[in-house]
Amino acid sequence: MRILVKIGGAQLSDPESRSQLASAIAGAKAAGHQLIVVHGGGDQIRDLTGKLGIEDRYHDGLRITDAATAEAVLMVLGGQVNRQLVAELGKHDVQAAGLTGADGQTFSAAPLQRDKVDLGFVGSVHRVQSALVETLLASDVVPVIATVAPLDADLDGKAEHFYNINADHCAGPLAEALGADTLLFLTNVTGVLDADQQRIPKLNPQACAELRSSGVIHGGMIPKVEAALAAVAAHPGGTIKIAPAQGEHAILAALESNIGTAFTGDH
Repeated sequence: MRILVKIGGAQLSDPESRSQLASAIAGAKAAGHQLIVVHGGGDQIRDLTGKLGIEDRYHDGLRITDAATAEAVLMVLGGQVNRQLVAELGKHDVQAAGLTGADGQTFSAAPLQRDKVDLGFVGSVHRVQSALVETLLASDVVPVIATVAPLDADLDGKAEHFYNINADHCAGPLAEALGADTLLFLTNVTGVLDADQQRIPKLNPQACAELRSSGVIHGGMIPKVEAALAAVAAHPGGTIKIAPAQGEHAILAALESNIGTAFTGDH
């Protein structure tokens, strides 16, 4: 099975959590699965921008990315976070290669627009070329993908900096284009919880809308659920799940039906 695993920056912020994730990737790989890793790094970006005196600004949960912020995002995602995870995987005997969208022209960005707000260098996935990823997988190497990419050559827009693509939003289009059977959003919760704080095993768009309007889905779970539903739309043939990242067997555990929250397009 080909599995695309999306990992947030919070799960990569300290050596212990990185080690657990690397162990989980190693375990899934040893079980015969192909792994593609897509990661964010919001906490790490905030740390660097704070040190550089760059103000963090957001709109609808998206980081407004001016030129200075774009440079910081590239340094953190394409550098620090990506290389730390690649190095940790090496410690667990997993060969891995760190990529951005520019490597092998794996994916390019389109400028993202939101309600007449200038988001700066914030993008969405525009075009995917799978050749490099396929070559790495065929060589038993795990691609570790940072979600920064250059502007697509056929599009108009500012091209002097890489575009910052939200990792949750990036996961669905990449899973579809790279032929993943399963997309796992690994996070710090057991799944989507109901009003009684019990895990909901399965959700469809209608149920998500009802839970959100009633306030059951709220706060930080809203963007996770939105990303999962977008992934269902972008990758209708795959298995989409929000699952807990904790533990050395997190990925194999998430493949079980009684772990996390699965999303379906059915009504």
